[in-house]
Amino acid sequence: MRLDIDTYREILDTLTRNKARSFLTGFGVFWGVFMLVGLMGGGKAMKGELDKNFEGFAQNTVMIWAQQTTKPYKGFRKGRWWEMDYKDVERLKQRVPELENVVPVIFSGWRSGNTAYYGDQKTTPRIQGTIPELANVIQPKMYYGRYLNEMDIREQRKVCVIGKKVYKDLFKEGGDPCGKKIRVDSTYFEVVGVDYATGGISINGRAEEKVTLPLTLMQAMFNRGNQVDIIAATGRGNVVMSKITDRIRETVARAHYVDPTDEQGAMVMNTELIFQMFDNLMKGVNFLIWLVGLGTLLAGAIGVSNIMMVTVRERTTEIGIRRAIGATPKMILGQIISESIVLTLVAGMSGILFGVLILQMLETGSMEDGIITIHYQVSFWTAIFAALVVSAMGVLAGLAPAARAMSIKPVDAMRDE
Repeated sequence: MRLDIDTYREILDTLTRNKARSFLTGFGVFWGVFMLVGLMGGGKAMKGELDKNFEGFAQNTVMIWAQQTTKPYKGFRKGRWWEMDYKDVERLKQRVPELENVVPVIFSGWRSGNTAYYGDQKTTPRIQGTIPELANVIQPKMYYGRYLNEMDIREQRKVCVIGKKVYKDLFKEGGDPCGKKIRVDSTYFEVVGVDYATGGISINGRAEEKVTLPLTLMQAMFNRGNQVDIIAATGRGNVVMSKITDRIRETVARAHYVDPTDEQGAMVMNTELIFQMFDNLMKGVNFLIWLVGLGTLLAGAIGVSNIMMVTVRERTTEIGIRRAIGATPKMILGQIISESIVLTLVAGMSGILFGVLILQMLETGSMEDGIITIHYQVSFWTAIFAALVVSAMGVLAGLAPAARAMSIKPVDAMRDE
């Protein structure tokens, strides 16, 4: 074999061509890591939006309300309308001791609509009456003032707690509205608190659109007597609500001559099942994200392995020369695997950085009033884990080409030359 300038020029030309191929192959790893980081960021944003909708809502909650019956019972035909009353609250407390909070709520939703005024400003809120224990079911986020208390209920005080949207519509100048009076239709109420809760799950509408009054006051003002529109109840400790749902329905239904098995007539919605459904949904989404991301990374690693195999084949002369002047198989192995790791790691880190940059731009675009509303960014340890996965892929991608390189003998290289 002639070790002249032409031979070295051929080796240099081979290395140059391999660099171009390596760049194209590294793009596959780059794209795989970028997809993995992007999908994980999107999954985090999706989970954050779902959590925001469930924010402040007790997970072990059931809501009971009356609907048109679908079954006959004790001489009553199906299709009968019925109503719950305040006695049902006491019945549930006595007969279902697993319940911790049993909260009645009434609405003015059957009316043509309510209008709230403050000065020249007006809005159309939803009016509800309840007791302070509702805060244990749907946790308020008090921005100003306080929530309802027992004195408000006992003395039928003309006070109210307004939601975020109602506050922004009526008090456009901002500031603490507590102590000021708003007019709902023809009645004035003193604002004692502003609830900034924005959860998507609520009772009869979003919390930000509501004006909340003491239950006793609303019963008297709207001539509701002891009627109750919805009863919200939470379980004690680790009580599984699905195990006591039938007993809850039976307790309320029998008192009003409704078939206890009529699930449509005596509606009991178990929010625990809703939370479980969304938890399972997110688990499936996360599994799909990792499946797609790792699958793309694996495809990139296979591409790296193929290009390294081509590299070894084209560098047969170079490897043969190194073996002839004393390079051991271990040295050849280290060289090929090192090149594979560097190639995948550089491409992978570039994909992580680019993905993080895109996610940061999306977060910045979601800002409202200087506050990020949707979080896309992945955690630091997630990025580190992705880098480790890429490194492992690099090692695996270099094994076959390294084995091919170690099998090259100097005499075969000379014959190839």
